[in-house]
Amino acid sequence: MTQEQIFTKATDADWINIDFLPGVQLAILAEPVTNGSIHKAKLAKGTVIPVHTHPADEYVLVQSGTIQTTGGEVCEKGDFWFAPAGLRQGPHEALTDVELLTIRLGKMGEFETE
Repeated sequence: MTQEQIFTKATDADWINIDFLPGVQLAILAEPVTNGSIHKAKLAKGTVIPVHTHPADEYVLVQSGTIQTTGGEVCEKGDFWFAPAGLRQGPHEALTDVELLTIRLGKMGEFETE
């Protein structure tokens, strides 16, 4: 079995728009577990991701910008948060244009609609 490293350059990332989350784009970098992902997310200023849960643990690193998240917590570049499986989280509001690196160890989960 041949093993090799896989590289993804920032300029080569395939960004996809998320239809049900206007203002959000994702670039999937890897699938570390079935239905999970390591991905970058871009949120345009003013974008709000509604309250939601994930049935798997999620780890988020703010790479740029400022985002207000669960409980009014404001996170800026370099800040990190962990959301355990099943936790009701959000809303997440992009106070500026934001870029996140997210590791989710399972499927996406459910978003609440108002």
